[in-house]
Amino acid sequence: MACKIMDIITTIIYIILFIVMMIFVFSIGMLRKYMPKKEIILVLIVAFLIGSIGGAFFLEPIYQEMPSVVSTLERSMPNNEETLYLDLSTSNDLNKLKDDLSSTEGFKSYEEESIAITLWTFSDVEKDYFEEIVGNIDSGYKNYTVNASTGKITIELEDNYSALQALKSFSDWYKLVYGETLSYAQVQSVLVIDASCLDKFEQVLLNHGVVASKMEGPIHDSINSTNSSMVSSTNFVLITGAIGVVVAIIGIYFDSVVVYHRRLKKFLETKRKR
Repeated sequence: MACKIMDIITTIIYIILFIVMMIFVFSIGMLRKYMPKKEIILVLIVAFLIGSIGGAFFLEPIYQEMPSVVSTLERSMPNNEETLYLDLSTSNDLNKLKDDLSSTEGFKSYEEESIAITLWTFSDVEKDYFEEIVGNIDSGYKNYTVNASTGKITIELEDNYSALQALKSFSDWYKLVYGETLSYAQVQSVLVIDASCLDKFEQVLLNHGVVASKMEGPIHDSINSTNSSMVSSTNFVLITGAIGVVVAIIGIYFDSVVVYHRRLKKFLETKRKR
């Protein structure tokens, strides 16, 4: 919390410093009537440089934090959900992980969707055999695919069916047929949480050595949308330089605009009296 407050204070200070620089540029522009006409180009160049320097040092760091700001806003919105896709290993304590996740505030659901067991590169005969037999090993297997080139069997699980149960049933069958046991498989899981609690769940996953392989939801979408709409740092600095030029031009012609405005006002007042 203290860190966020400091970030807000720093942001305000940076914006104020940039505004001060633009006031200085405006002041330089107002000195135009005391300069030879050829010096106006020099004023515009100086204005561009000041705008670029101010943008690079003060505004660009704030601009780069925009995805984080948008993410924070999305997290504060009620009823937003985030879906995390996890690639796990059975060497992890999956039961402990599930317990820790389900006891964390903001938990919605956790589902182990599939397991992938890597064996060896299959011949066509072996591939046909596995494709015929795997579906009969366990009623908890919803669907499966056999990849001959990688020797990987991927098994989709029925709802609420444990990956460890699925691996055990496959291992029991494998031991019966091949005389060896299997203790390792990759597990694909899906975790649905309250978006406002994303930081807590990322920390729980990190404590188990797990990082989400993919995220879906308003936070992820807003970050992607913001990143895609942002210009590069170089272009942003050029834009702030252009702002400096615009401010300088306003300063250069400010007196003329004020005089014109006064004349117009006086003309309108005179017309009304008539």
